[in-house]
Amino acid sequence: MRILLDEDVPIQVLDILRHILKSHDVDHVQIIHWKGKKDLFLLADAAARGYNLLVTNDRKQLSDPIECSAIKKSGMHHARYEQAAGVRGLALAVAAIIAAMPPLVEELENQGGQRLVRIHSLRQRRRFDVTNPVTDPPRYWPR
Repeated sequence: MRILLDEDVPIQVLDILRHILKSHDVDHVQIIHWKGKKDLFLLADAAARGYNLLVTNDRKQLSDPIECSAIKKSGMHHARYEQAAGVRGLALAVAAIIAAMPPLVEELENQGGQRLVRIHSLRQRRRFDVTNPVTDPPRYWPR
C-alpha cells in the first residue's frame, strides 16, 4: 500500500511509520515537495501517482461538497484524525496515528473499494472506525 501523509500530519510521524510499516511505501507531502498544494489538486495528483491512502488532520473535508467529490473521485482511502491544542494534543495525536496504522492498513488491504476512516484518540478503546461510503455516505458525498 502507498500511504501519503498530508502536510498537517507532523513530519516526525514519517520515520516511525516507515519503520513499523516496512512493506508499505509511506511519504509525506513535505518530502515529495507538494507542501502548499490545494487539497483538490493533491487528491487528484496523489491518486495519479498510485497512493492508496491519505492521512490528514483536515476533518472539514467531509463537510465540503467539492472536497467530498474530489475524495470520492480519487478512489483513495481517506483517514482523518483530530488534534487538540498544545504539546499534549500533538503527542496524543501522534501516538493515536502510530497505534492505529498497522491494524488499519491491514484492514484496508482486505477491503474492496474505498473507505473513509476516523482515527480515534488514545482515550477511546477503539483505535479507528472504517466507513464504506457506498453504504453509509457522509452528508456531502456525491451520489
